[in-house]
Amino acid sequence: MVDTRRFIPINIAVLTVSDTRTLDDDKSGDLLEKRIKKSGHVLTSRLIIPDEKDQIVKVLENWISEKDVDVIISTGGTGLTGRDVTIEAHKLLYDKEITAFQTVFSIISMHKIGTSAIQSRACAGVASGTYLFALPGSPSACRDAWDEILVFQFDYRHLPCNFVELIPRLEEFGRGK
Repeated sequence: MVDTRRFIPINIAVLTVSDTRTLDDDKSGDLLEKRIKKSGHVLTSRLIIPDEKDQIVKVLENWISEKDVDVIISTGGTGLTGRDVTIEAHKLLYDKEITAFQTVFSIISMHKIGTSAIQSRACAGVASGTYLFALPGSPSACRDAWDEILVFQFDYRHLPCNFVELIPRLEEFGRGK
């Protein structure tokens, strides 16, 4: 049987978490923006904020509440130091964690950077019907996550399953799309 599904663009917001980056030197944010648009999706917002958990939570909550944001991808603040609080901010908001994302991302990273992959705390979840992904701040990590996981899961034509086909069913989390 030939699949006749058509591509369905989704709305994606990108958040860079960094004490030092600006729009002029945010290579990871630039990479994600280009890939989102090249894939046919819509970039709804893009911000850079410092590594402050309260600020991260506030931006995530604002975007989660917007009906035109289906996915939030953050980059940065996923390391092991005291200033790295993106994961903690994300997990405060999750209704459900997508635990396999971290596993798949770690496997991909392991093939590229060996045991250094153990330092990644990349994570994903669903909050009020919005997908959230927290990626490391390096452009190569963002490239790996997009090119080897997200580009497929954000494509309605990808079988046997994908995140796009679940969006209408996420209304159970209190956000009618």
